[in-house]
Amino acid sequence: MWAVTRAVLLMCVLRVWVMPGSDVSVDIEVIYQGWYGVLRTGTFPYDDVTWQYPPAAALAVLAPGLLPFLDYAPAFFVVCFLADAVVYALLLYAVRGGRRAAAGVWVWVVGVPLLGPIVYARYDVMVTAVAVAALLAAGRRARLSGGLAAFGALLKVWPVLLLVGTPRGPRTREAWGAAAATAAVLGLAFAATMPGALAFLTFQRDRGTEVESLGSLVFHLGRHVGWHGHARLHYGSVEFLGPYVHTMSRLALVLSVVAFAWLLLWRVRARRFTACTPYEAAFASVLLFTTTSRVISPQYVVWLLGLAAVCLTMGTTRQRLPIALVLLAAPLTQLEFPIWFSHVVASDKLGVATLTLRNGLLVVATLISCARLWRETVSLPEDPDTPDDPPAEKEPALLAG
Repeated sequence: MWAVTRAVLLMCVLRVWVMPGSDVSVDIEVIYQGWYGVLRTGTFPYDDVTWQYPPAAALAVLAPGLLPFLDYAPAFFVVCFLADAVVYALLLYAVRGGRRAAAGVWVWVVGVPLLGPIVYARYDVMVTAVAVAALLAAGRRARLSGGLAAFGALLKVWPVLLLVGTPRGPRTREAWGAAAATAAVLGLAFAATMPGALAFLTFQRDRGTEVESLGSLVFHLGRHVGWHGHARLHYGSVEFLGPYVHTMSRLALVLSVVAFAWLLLWRVRARRFTACTPYEAAFASVLLFTTTSRVISPQYVVWLLGLAAVCLTMGTTRQRLPIALVLLAAPLTQLEFPIWFSHVVASDKLGVATLTLRNGLLVVATLISCARLWRETVSLPEDPDTPDDPPAEKEPALLAG
C-alpha cells in the first residue's frame, strides 16, 4: 500500500499524471529554486518577502543539491519521498514485535495520499520526519528528543510544541536543556555565517489572512453580501486584501496567544502524566496552533498526520476521534487545494462549502483533543466528572465501607 500510493504521488508531481486544478509543483520550480540559487552563495534571501522560514530551512532548500544528476525540482521531490520513507520506517520500527499498535502506521500510509501530491511539493514532510523522530525518542532518550525538537523548530518553528508534554522532573530538564543548547548553537552558527538569518521574523509579522484560514471564512461569506475586498497573491500566498482584513489578522494572533495561554495553564495544572501524554499533548498543541493560525496551508495537515500516527501507535490513546476527524479533513484539503482552488479564490458556493467543512472538522478535532487531554491529565480519577471511574467500579468500595 505504501509503495503503490507513493508511486502515484511521484507520478503526480513529476506530471506523468496531471491532476486537475492548480499545479502544486510551480512553487518548487520558481520560488524554491530561486532560494536555492541565493542560498548557495552563503546568504539568505532576506530581500524576498516570500522567505518566511527559520534559518535551518536553508538545509531543506539546499538538500536537492545532494542529487546533482537530477534537475532541482525532481531532486526535491525525491528528497521529500525519502523523508516520507523515513517516517514510515520509524513508525514500523516503533511497532515492531507488537510492542505498539500498528494502527498508527496505517494513519501515515493512508493519510498522506488522502492529502495528495502537495506532500512532495513542499518541505514540510522533511520537518515532519524530524518531529516524528523527536517524539518517538521522548520515551527513553530525553536529550536526543529535545535536540531533535529544537532542530525541527529551526526548520519550521512548530516542532518546539513537541516539548510541552514532557513529564515533569529530570526528563523535562534534560529535554528542554538539550533543546535550548541545540537552538542556541545552531542559531548562532547560522547568524554568524549567513547574513539575513533572522529576516523571516519581519516577513512573518506582516502576513495577512490567507484564503484557506479559519478567519478567511468571514470574507468568503462577506463577498456575497457586499464586502468590497479581493484575493491576491501577497507575501507568498493568496490572501484577502481589503476592509477589516487587518482586524481579522490581529484577531487570529489574539487567538494564538489565547491558545498559548491555555497550554501554559494545562502544563501548570496537569497532575498525571501517562505514557501517552507526550504524544497526545504534542498532537493537541500543534492542532490548536494550526487551527488558530492566520494561514492554514494544505501542507500543514501533514504535520498533524505525522503526530496522529505516533499517537495512535499507543493503543490506549484517547485521541482516536480527533485523529479520525483529521483524516477526514485530509481529502477535503486536497479538494480545496489544488483541485478546486479556483473555486476557493472565487469564493463561490463549491469553494466556500468545501473550505467550511474542512475548517469545521479541524475546529471540532481541536476542541475534542484539548478537552480529552485536560480530562486525562488535570482531572484525577476520584473527581466526580471524570469518566475514568464509572459508577459500577465505585459501588463495591461503598458496600465494603
